[in-house]
Amino acid sequence: MSLSESFTPEQKSQLESYVTNTDRSVFVLTNLPEVIKGALFSRYSRSTLGLRSLLLKEFILSEDAEFSSIQGNSGQASNRKGSELAIERARKFYDRILDGYGDDSIGELGGAHLALENVSMLATKVLEDARIGGSPLEKSTRYVSFSDKDAGRYRYYRDPKLMDSDHAELYVKACDHLFDCYVRLCEPVWEHVRKLLPREEGTSEAAYERSVKARGYDLIRGLLPASTQTNMGIFGNGRFFETLIRKLHLDPLEENRDLGQAAFEELSKVIPSFIRRADRNNNRFQEFEDYTNFKNSLMQTFHSKQISDQPNPPQEMDVQLIEYDQDAEDRMLAALLFPFGHGSLQEFTEQLKNLPDSEKKRLIHEYAELRQNRRHKPGRGIEMPFYTFDIVGDYGIYRDLQRHRMLTQERQLLSTRYGFEKPEEIEEAGLGEIYDEAMFQAAEAFDQLQKDFPFEAQYVVPMGYRIRWFMKINLRSLSWMTELRSVPQGHTGYRRIAQQMYLRVRDVHPTLSELMKFVDLEEYPLGRLEAEVRQEAKKQK
Repeated sequence: MSLSESFTPEQKSQLESYVTNTDRSVFVLTNLPEVIKGALFSRYSRSTLGLRSLLLKEFILSEDAEFSSIQGNSGQASNRKGSELAIERARKFYDRILDGYGDDSIGELGGAHLALENVSMLATKVLEDARIGGSPLEKSTRYVSFSDKDAGRYRYYRDPKLMDSDHAELYVKACDHLFDCYVRLCEPVWEHVRKLLPREEGTSEAAYERSVKARGYDLIRGLLPASTQTNMGIFGNGRFFETLIRKLHLDPLEENRDLGQAAFEELSKVIPSFIRRADRNNNRFQEFEDYTNFKNSLMQTFHSKQISDQPNPPQEMDVQLIEYDQDAEDRMLAALLFPFGHGSLQEFTEQLKNLPDSEKKRLIHEYAELRQNRRHKPGRGIEMPFYTFDIVGDYGIYRDLQRHRMLTQERQLLSTRYGFEKPEEIEEAGLGEIYDEAMFQAAEAFDQLQKDFPFEAQYVVPMGYRIRWFMKINLRSLSWMTELRSVPQGHTGYRRIAQQMYLRVRDVHPTLSELMKFVDLEEYPLGRLEAEVRQEAKKQK
């Protein structure tokens, strides 16, 4: 690409530390604080200058920007005081620009990596609820043991309200018992897995044992209470973090409110300008808090007066398709054809309605056949059909599926009302009674806790208990999710839910279901274990 601006040797020398090149039209910013990058990009949209010229004129050579003092300490971890001063100077400069623009999208021009350690599994779902602008990653329950203790205590969250109440002993006893059973079942479950899949000749013992343990952790993870502490990291832009922190500030659980405040304090050291409206003392936050409280109160009051809860909740996994588009094929094809013509979407749709069904089915079939693997994503027109599912599945499975973000979903409070899942292998290994007893004891504790603490009681519920949620999702996103979650090495629980979602679509839209061609309906009792063995073996080569 040709470059429309040129720089003197001196200017190139001044720029070379902050851009990957000075002579091409495509380049990357480097070695700059997030606030500087955000301010620079925000100016970019209202200037005729190129980004490097802006960097020179309004930052490097500008006395007002105090660039040398800002940048001079940005990378020196040993000089924390100087670094904090640099960030504060950059914040003041950026705020002047931000105030002049007033555009929320400017908050997306910089980001940060936020680590959150020793947070409960219940809290991680709130942290992962924010969909746009953030990428979370959580400690795995299948590759890491949760049996370690800290100062003689199992690692689970002890909510202050519960611990200051008459229920403290009940809560601790129930959680400790769940962890005791988790530890107790490890060895016999691993031994059972070894019997199911003996080590093959040529497979290293180390790879085999890692695979066995991973499969074992899969089978017993249902015993872990929602209070189990884990670690997670989130990379997000400023706007994402602002939204997340405001939500955490208003959460009914003290843990989440504490996480919100801690996140605000730490991110303020790195991207202060991006999250300033998440400050509890900010006027906009006060307005948001009032709005949120009134909104929740309105819905809660109406529900209490007008809506009755289900008297006999299902006691097994359940996937129901409760809503779908009747004219999905015509609308989808109109959207797919739209870029290739010059009419309105409505005109395309009306013409398609007049075509023979056989012609439309043939086109959809041929389009589906073009895909050679699940990473061959179909066109955006496939996003036109929508499906709404009401799902009951165990909390561990919900935690896996909830991470998909191109959809609308809501969950109910975690409880024991829908019963729990027990892996067949647990029963086959003769460990069913131990598993059941731990789950029933947790349910008894939950029944007592929820009377006084409806939100905090969720902490004692094991991951094996079911939760109810709904998903409204378009066909393109649904195809990706069900194809990904039905692969042989996937967890048995979410494979079944993915398969049921596909089958529900096939029942009402058999032609459209052809687009979901890589959904795997086969059963693989040892599929994940065998895949894990192969993967571990590859690492040894």
